[in-house]
Order: sequence, then C-alpha cells, then structure tokens
Amino acid sequence: MSLLILGIESSCDETGVALVRASDDAAVVPQLLSHALHSQIEMHRAYGGVVPELASRDHIRRVLPLTQHVLNESGKTLADVDVVAFTRGPGLAGALLVGSGVACAMAAALDKPVLGVHHLEGHLLSPFLSADPPEFPFIALLVSGGHTQLMRVDSVGDYQILGETIDDAAGEAFDKSAKLMGLPYPGGPVLSKLADGGDPKAFKLPRPLMHSGDLDFSFAGLKTAVLTQAKKLGDELEARKADLAASTQAAIVEVLVKKTLKALDQTGMNRVVVAGGVGANKLLREQLNEACAKRKIRVHYPELHLCTDNGAMIAMAAAMRLQSGRESASREYAFDVKPRWPLDTLV
Repeated sequence: MSLLILGIESSCDETGVALVRASDDAAVVPQLLSHALHSQIEMHRAYGGVVPELASRDHIRRVLPLTQHVLNESGKTLADVDVVAFTRGPGLAGALLVGSGVACAMAAALDKPVLGVHHLEGHLLSPFLSADPPEFPFIALLVSGGHTQLMRVDSVGDYQILGETIDDAAGEAFDKSAKLMGLPYPGGPVLSKLADGGDPKAFKLPRPLMHSGDLDFSFAGLKTAVLTQAKKLGDELEARKADLAASTQAAIVEVLVKKTLKALDQTGMNRVVVAGGVGANKLLREQLNEACAKRKIRVHYPELHLCTDNGAMIAMAAAMRLQSGRESASREYAFDVKPRWPLDTLV
C-alpha cells in the first residue's frame, strides 16, 4: 500500500505545491509525481526585498491554481490524496498561515489528516528527490539566505547541529554584499553571475572564523569589509565591480568548503549533502566536488530547480517522516505555525 501526499510550501516568497507517492517500505525513496512553483521575485524587486503582506496575498492567489495544476499533471484528484502536508515554520507568520490555512481547510473538507513540516528539514531531505539520492548517515551543509548550519544526520529526525552562523547566513552575505555594490534584487545570484567575469584574488577579504577551531560561521565582518572596499573604490567601483564580486564569492565559498571538510574529519563520515538556495552556487559545487573527490567522499545536491523553496521538499519530508514512523498525520486542523522554530528542537 502507498500514500499520496500533497505538500504546500508558503514560508516566504515562493508558493510551491507538489504530490509525492510514499511506499510502506521505508527503504524505498518516495517518488515525486508532480510539482509546481511560483516565485514572487519580480513583485518584490521594486521594493529591494520581500514585503511580508504582499507575499501573503500572493500566496492566497497562487496556491489553489498551483494545486489544480499538480493534480492535473499527475492524473490524480483531490479525493486521491491521503495526507496534506504544509510548511509549519520557520518563516514569515502571515505567509505560513496561508499554507496552513489552505492545507487544514482542504484536509477537513476531504476528511483527510494533515502534517506540519519543518522548512529546514524539507531542504535537508531535498537531495532525496534527485536522480542520485544519498544514503544515511551523512554530513549536511544547509546553506541559504536565512540559515547556515553544519549537521550530522544519522536518519530522518536524528539531527545533530555541529556548527552554525553566529550572525549573518551565507546567502544573506551574498545578498547584502550585492546591495552594497549597487546590484539589483535578488542580489546573490546576480553577484555570482557577475563574479564569473572577475578576479577572485583582486581584493583581500577576510575569511571570518575559518581558523576558529570550531564549526561555527560568521559573515557579518565580511559584509563590513565589502562596504569598506566599495567606499574606498569610489568612482572606480563600477569598473571593478566584477572583481569585488568574485573576491566576495571566493571568501564565502572558501569558508563553507573548509568548514565542511573539517566536519568530515571530525566525524569520520564519507558522505556530504548540500541543501538550501546557496547550494545552487556554481563555485561552491566546483570547489566542494574537487576537495571531496580527492578524499573519495560522495557529495549530493538537490536538482538545481529544487534548491529554492518548493512544495516537493515539503511533501518529501512529510513522506519520509511518515515512512520512518517519526510522526503520524492527524486530523487536528490547528493553525499552529511556528515563525521561529530551531531545527534542533524537532523531535
């Protein structure tokens, strides 16, 4: 017997819906049947960042048409759905309430159970959606606009945080540095593209906490150094922008790679999973692949189109939690979202 799980993601500025089939056998990786995603980047670009109220309203507009698209593409109907999963947190409170409200209303109407999912666990397990899914245990580098963490992952729900950022996340460092250079929103991908034409050794930028002896990260100092360098360049900034972008990217990526290798050394693990939006960064993939190949360590990533927030990762995380027996879906249709929800409190 198998379960059909509908997943809804609405934690920030992407509305995602997906349908996953999960087997009773926990050894069988759940199968993605269909997924649909709408990004609000264009809408927020005029404001230079995400406007929470606008994000919530757009989720309301998009979630049902996306759900219908997913059902049509998979040849299923709402009546075929066994469990409705949604992002419970962390994220923007209003945006989370849209997803939970729709999920609970839909499930109540169908008399089906719901399951609230941790957004970061969704990212963490998203590489299982790829053509080359990982196996437990592994070291996870969870790196996005809001989070940068190194974790030991022994099984579904068995996560130990080895290190995390003490200030800005890596994705935030990309975005804020890009803004300081006058690059358009969303800054991170624009900076990375610009860096392709620059010299990564042009500017000597700090690598905070790289030799700290622990696995924590810090990127606030790097952002300050970028600001100082941009001011120093003055009128020359426009001509040297690609070099500054390349130097900034090189500093962020070097810290991420070195800390990940250190985590592998400390734990004796031979497998790495990279998840989160920054996992799509080309330089990060190249340098981590090269370093791990020398050590005969396998590296797994989500498919590029699944690095951003999406419904597929929420449906997958719900499926794997149900398969593992970590959690059961319930008919308690409570809008109990958690805008702040540390991953290490997840049981």
